[in-house]
This record gives sequence, C-alpha cells and structure tokens, in this order.
Amino acid sequence: QVQLVESGGGLVQAGGSLRLSCAASGRTFSTYAMGWFRQAPGKEREFVSAISWSGYSTYYADSVKGRFTISRDNAKNTMYLQMNSLKPEDTAVYYCAAHQLSGGRPYTPRTQYEYDYWGQGTQVTVSS
Repeated sequence: QVQLVESGGGLVQAGGSLRLSCAASGRTFSTYAMGWFRQAPGKEREFVSAISWSGYSTYYADSVKGRFTISRDNAKNTMYLQMNSLKPEDTAVYYCAAHQLSGGRPYTPRTQYEYDYWGQGTQVTVSS
C-alpha cells in the first residue's frame, strides 16, 4: 500500500502560479504510475495529468495543456504539478492518485477508476 498526501494548494489570482506536491509513503514509489485529478463544486472529478513510473511519459487534459507541468522525483517519493497561467475555471480540489503497476506492464492510466490509491485533496482557488 501507499499513502498519499497533497500540499501546495491555496488562493491565487488569475494568471498566477501554484506548485502542488504529492508525497508518497513507502519504498516502492517507482512501481506506481501517478496522476492528478480535480473536482470542482457540483462537477464530476476529472483527469488533469498523469506521469509514468519513470517520469518519461506525461499526459495532460486539453484544458491544462501548455499551462501545467507534471513531474516526479522517485528518490524523494514525490510528484509535482506546476500550474501556471491559472484561470478561475481551474478552481477545484486537486487529488493525487497512484496506480500499481503489474505484470511488468508500464501502463499509465488516465481514468480515475484505474487508480488504486488517493490522497485527501488540496484546495486550489483562482480569483478573477
């Protein structure tokens, strides 16, 4: 099992930046593909970004492409989401999630149902 703790959320003006972190417990962080999701009030949780176990492959929702950057440091058991040019529509609770790799298959999911572990979320509020 892995426990995930997000941090770095807060209130920022439109056009500003925030950097989210997701710290994972345990020694097997590199055996997980990782993802970021978000949920705005009254809306379904949606995919934001994902990164392969090695960090070599990254994926983004169209709505954040070019503004957000996902990365990971396996030596520090931490994943990051650098968010630039923030918009009011980015306001949401942001969750990190981990997908346990199996069978030697380097798969990086982009749907929430394929993730095994979740953090508690961190609030990001972008004011106009």
